[in-house]
Amino acid sequence: MPETGQIDPEETGSLALFSRRVVLADREVAATVVVEDGLITAIEAESQRPGALDLGEDILIPGLVELHTDHLEPHYAPRPKVYWDPLSAVFAYDAQIAASGITTVFDSLRVGRDDDRFSVSNALLDLSEAIEAAKRTGLLRADHHTHLRCEIPSRGVVEEAESYLARFDVRLMSLMDHTPGQRQFRDEEKLRTYYRGKTGLSETDLDALFDSRRARAAEIGEPNKRGLVALAHKGGIALASHDDTIEDHVAESVADRVSIAEFPTTVEAARASHSAGIAVLMGAPNVVRGGSHSGNVSAVELAEAGVLDILSSDYVPISLIQGAFGLQDVPAMGGLPGAIQTVTLKPALATGMTDRGEIAVGKRGDLVRVALVGQKPVVREVWRLGRRVA
Repeated sequence: MPETGQIDPEETGSLALFSRRVVLADREVAATVVVEDGLITAIEAESQRPGALDLGEDILIPGLVELHTDHLEPHYAPRPKVYWDPLSAVFAYDAQIAASGITTVFDSLRVGRDDDRFSVSNALLDLSEAIEAAKRTGLLRADHHTHLRCEIPSRGVVEEAESYLARFDVRLMSLMDHTPGQRQFRDEEKLRTYYRGKTGLSETDLDALFDSRRARAAEIGEPNKRGLVALAHKGGIALASHDDTIEDHVAESVADRVSIAEFPTTVEAARASHSAGIAVLMGAPNVVRGGSHSGNVSAVELAEAGVLDILSSDYVPISLIQGAFGLQDVPAMGGLPGAIQTVTLKPALATGMTDRGEIAVGKRGDLVRVALVGQKPVVREVWRLGRRVA
């Protein structure tokens, strides 16, 4: 029970919703979905219970589960060198997340630095404390968990992660390496183009910067990775790889007991991960835009090959539901139920959350009402644990 004067952050509700298109894990049905005290207690197929809210032609899907979103950062740092109040930033971010149909979100926070992100990563503790303070109010709309992104070739990253884990609950850790010349930046010219536009550094300065980062990775990369993997396993925390490019990267993930492959850059790496039982996660903006903004493999191409498991909104929250609906006509996805699994059941299971991600008796009453406007999904209402939050 909450202390006197506090709101219960897990306040529940009861309701009954009738939809002609209830999206279950494996099929669509017309049904009344009944939620009592936050949990789904009945799915009455082909029946409209008296008093149930009739959703008309709108579709009922499970609440979305988001594993990787960088969208808290723009709320905290909306302009270069402009920093918002952390608690205000968290509430604004949470409202946008819920309005996008996301009922469970893994807030992506970063330990370790590469040279272009020092400003926001320095706010790690401020943002984490703000999230915890917001949770205690009971006013957050979504269920928030932490995804700790770890930059491997960064001095002190293991100690920083260990200190963070001692203070905060973490459900997912990802292993990142943005060293020039490998993984996402195997084509070093892409990184040079990025830095030219962002910093205006000369080619000589870029040579020196990249040489320094490669030397640092060679010196501390492997021991840091071993330390981070050990921390995750000790804490029972799900592990994700990042930007796998070749089969050797996947072999490393298998050895490290990684459960999620975030943003593989090639079909080769995605196929190998999927075959090894590692869930392949791609960005929903990649689907919506029709390709990767950085020139890597297309998410739709992986879906057509049957090796796409999970979508993430990455940097645009509303893209999560748009991406899922955009995949429903890909034969390998299994129609709308299979496409919706990429943003509900599969991310939930990949992180050990067996209580959500599908409309099924006994699962959480996390639900989203969706209208179609020109075949584009529009979120109309959102319930978490049977309580309306958007």
